[in-house]
Amino acid sequence: MARAPLARPTDAPPIAQSAAAEPVIASRPSPATEPVAESTAESTALLPPHELPRHVAIIMDGNRRWARQRGLAELEGHAAGVEAIRSLLRHVVRRGVPVLSLYAFSRENWARSDDEVNGLFGLLEQAIRSETAELREQGVRVRLLGRMDELPEATRRSIGEALDETAGGARLHLNVAFNYAGRTELVDAFRRLVASGIRAEDVDENAISAALYTVGLPDPDLVIRTGGEQRLSNFLIWQSAYAEFYSCEVLWPDFGPDAFDLALLEFARRTRRFGR
Repeated sequence: MARAPLARPTDAPPIAQSAAAEPVIASRPSPATEPVAESTAESTALLPPHELPRHVAIIMDGNRRWARQRGLAELEGHAAGVEAIRSLLRHVVRRGVPVLSLYAFSRENWARSDDEVNGLFGLLEQAIRSETAELREQGVRVRLLGRMDELPEATRRSIGEALDETAGGARLHLNVAFNYAGRTELVDAFRRLVASGIRAEDVDENAISAALYTVGLPDPDLVIRTGGEQRLSNFLIWQSAYAEFYSCEVLWPDFGPDAFDLALLEFARRTRRFGR
């Protein structure tokens, strides 16, 4: 029986791929054949606390290229990307970075095929169900950034359960940007301000920041993009105004703890003047 077309937000980008896209394989690549790089560092501090970024944001780029290079379906690359997240989270907790934001699914990604979008939703649900207990044990609190009301009901339910179960985490605040776009976040913030009845003369940077999805969190000090591209791609565009940008050629599934440490060391070498 043919599956009904995926219900997309009314203002989502048009579908960019035809129905003749290559079939999606749902199985994960074996860690034995495609290992994710592990750091040789243990719990020893890489940098003193005052040299660490308070908030690291990562644009996880390169899953599909990683899969194509190996002759795999694109969803295999996304599955490998989920494995990379699992490895990296443990390392970020060890390093003592308090806030981590990951760009998992942009609103622009609605332009991809139904198979790929449904596959991404399935991977998110699977990851949340399988990892919630470990996240809670590690002291990771999960927060979702984006328009959750536009996601399938099953996905929203899985997300809600994870948010509830990890609410007490205090070692790492993990933001997963899913169905997210920086401009959409600003639209939603301005709508909240208008609905609150705020006077025009009272709208300032603090008021806008307080209406964003990231209210209560520090702005990113470091934005990392994997896969070699040199753009923000509509990710945390308000919050990243003064962030240090770091791009590396490593494709996301291969971005392990050692690559993360290189980004931290590069951040520590930079002098941040903030216009002074």
